[in-house]
Amino acid sequence: MIKLFKDKGFWITAFRLTVPVALQNLLTSSFVLVDTLLVSSLGTVALSSVGMVGQWAWLMNMILIGFCSATTLFVSQYWGVKDDRSIRHYSGISVLFSLGVAILFTASSILFPQQVVRLFNSDTGVITTGAAYMKIVSLSYIPIALTNILAAVLRATENVKLPMYASGVTTLLNIFLDYVLIFGKWGFPKMGVEGAAVATVASAWVGVAVILVISIIQQNIIVTKSRLFFAFDKQEIKQYINKATPVVINEGMWGFGTFIFNIIFGNMGYEYFSALTIVRSFENVAFVIFIGITGAASVMIGKSIGKGEIKRGIDDSKRFSVIVPVLAIIISVLIIVFRAQLVGVFNTGSNISQLAIDTAGMLMIIYAIAFPFRMFPFLQIVAIFRAGGETVAGAKAELACLWALSIPATLIAVYLFKVPFVVAYLVMYVFEDIPKVIFCIRFYLSRKWIKPVTAEGRLGLKRYNESRGKKNE
Repeated sequence: MIKLFKDKGFWITAFRLTVPVALQNLLTSSFVLVDTLLVSSLGTVALSSVGMVGQWAWLMNMILIGFCSATTLFVSQYWGVKDDRSIRHYSGISVLFSLGVAILFTASSILFPQQVVRLFNSDTGVITTGAAYMKIVSLSYIPIALTNILAAVLRATENVKLPMYASGVTTLLNIFLDYVLIFGKWGFPKMGVEGAAVATVASAWVGVAVILVISIIQQNIIVTKSRLFFAFDKQEIKQYINKATPVVINEGMWGFGTFIFNIIFGNMGYEYFSALTIVRSFENVAFVIFIGITGAASVMIGKSIGKGEIKRGIDDSKRFSVIVPVLAIIISVLIIVFRAQLVGVFNTGSNISQLAIDTAGMLMIIYAIAFPFRMFPFLQIVAIFRAGGETVAGAKAELACLWALSIPATLIAVYLFKVPFVVAYLVMYVFEDIPKVIFCIRFYLSRKWIKPVTAEGRLGLKRYNESRGKKNE
């Protein structure tokens, strides 16, 4: 085991790929955190309203993540054999599917904003504030979809700095516009939560522009004649759908499951949902390094599998499977130790109710304890299994744990046993994450997740299996 971690090449590549992706997501999380902080100064109702609308966008993002994961699977493996033509074709397919999802969510948000917000809470003030915010912020969904797919393609081809630069510009612009539009500074109108929505829309479109402009300057993989991106054939569409469908269903249904939880929690009281919104702001920050690590793992493992270097891909997966739980435990300890200070950031102006603040502190402890149990399956399913070419088994397990165990258990706890909000939050984690960890360990050890999509990868797998028949590696 010690010898496994002495590979300098692994550490150099992992660091090079992890840090920019982690920084990009730190910037994105800061974007959300600052948004939440500034909106919290407007009071509990405003914070709860924006948080509820954010969960609608979260559902869309989960579906988009499914397409991004499928994109990474294909692009990383074809990047291993330097097949630019296939990379562009599969990228084009992803763009079309993602835009379709974004347009659907945009249209529904503009046409039925009050109905969407009412799913979470029936309070008149929350519905009015949330609907006004949703009508505007929904105009950011299309650029968000484009940014997600383009960033996935760039990262899978080891161009990890450009998405980071775009996130940097987006975050700084959003913070500036949030400040001046929410509070009416420097001659700008005072718009409240609607100002936060305008800031999000403007910065989202600027983010797309930054990626496209810098890509033209760099002449990277996404710069070519548009017809080459969309010149894919029926076989490529069939293969994409075959691999992408389980991932999209997985992420979409997982996102919808989270949506169900939010409806349950939102209807337990908007003050509790404010507490949940606070905790989720820090969840995003805690999650940052693991998004970077799983991004690096996806590219490194997918590239090796695509090239037919199966043993290398397996060795890298072992390294990441140790690194992630260890880091997760360290972060869990830090969250527990500093939870009061973290939550206290939102109470500087005494605009948030004491019930929301106290509840957020208790939720932080539960989240910290559950954190390692959530990060290990995240690595296995999102990075290792999908990069290896297996998209079905992980999807089945994840959805079974969510829909057959966690959601029913939480519904029973809330509506039958009438448990407190904090207990309901705990039940959600226990019934989803622990069974998922057990599945991931067993499936990983079986090595059934290695399913290359390239000819070189399939040949390499055949040779690897033959070598294992002669000696146990």
